[in-house]
Amino acid sequence: MKDRLVASTIIDALDRSGALEKEELYKSVQKLHSDLDHPFFEETLMDLEIQGLLRVSVMSKDRSRVELVKG
Repeated sequence: MKDRLVASTIIDALDRSGALEKEELYKSVQKLHSDLDHPFFEETLMDLEIQGLLRVSVMSKDRSRVELVKG
């Protein structure tokens, strides 16, 4: 159940903002899910990317951009 809530929060945040840096998105989602840990967040992002709902692009060694896939 928690995974669906976090996934919905991620999609809502990206729908409102367009694209966000991964750390900015993590902080935004963590405001609503204070018990969210980084590994679970990363796993949820990967699941959503595999489903084709979002795209994660590497900008530099420690920065990534997350955006919704339109379609």
